[in-house]
Amino acid sequence: MFDFLDSGQYDLLGAFWVTAKLALYSAIGSLIWGTALAAMRVSPVPLMRGFGTTYVNLVRNTPLTVVIVACSFGLNQTLGIKLGGGSFEDIGFRLAVLGLIAYTGTFVCEALRSGINTVPPGQAEAARALGLNFVQVLTLIVLPQAFRAAVTPLANVLIALTKNTTVAAAIGAAEAAVLMKAMIENEADALFAVFAVFAFGFIVLTLPTGLFLGWAAKRLAVKR
Repeated sequence: MFDFLDSGQYDLLGAFWVTAKLALYSAIGSLIWGTALAAMRVSPVPLMRGFGTTYVNLVRNTPLTVVIVACSFGLNQTLGIKLGGGSFEDIGFRLAVLGLIAYTGTFVCEALRSGINTVPPGQAEAARALGLNFVQVLTLIVLPQAFRAAVTPLANVLIALTKNTTVAAAIGAAEAAVLMKAMIENEADALFAVFAVFAFGFIVLTLPTGLFLGWAAKRLAVKR
């Protein structure tokens, strides 16, 4: 049933390595962008609050496929932005990372905002009474506690991000979904085996993340 794995025709490990890199780079970028959006949403500056709220509500309710394809057609084909050039697959990979960051950052933002809401307001008021400005209150007092409180929802976001990398196939990123499509076309008599292999591959990618972040959530839980 799994004879196609021994033929050497398919670079299964290479495809999942691209998927893992997509997930890793997008996760790092999403955490940074999501934190910035969360800071905007609780900012005392109305313009920043308005931008954060509008961006989050607009992008979060847009299908990920539309965001990814918009990055490809809007940035690459219309504006000629190649993000460093290279082959078609390299450009598609970088555009996919950008699209995933733009989309997933909104969910990171909302997860962090829920964590921010668990921080007692009195702590921020006490920090301001000591003379700390907004940035200092946010970075020294609020965000450290918010991250600890939001580990579980952030874990769900990162696991969903790993599975969402399959959408990158829409713009030619050579990740696991592209190889799976080729294998389905070529191995019509072993469809169950193909699906089983890729399901197992994604379990290997997501399960350790879920277990580690579940442990971290218990370890870092804020005791009140």
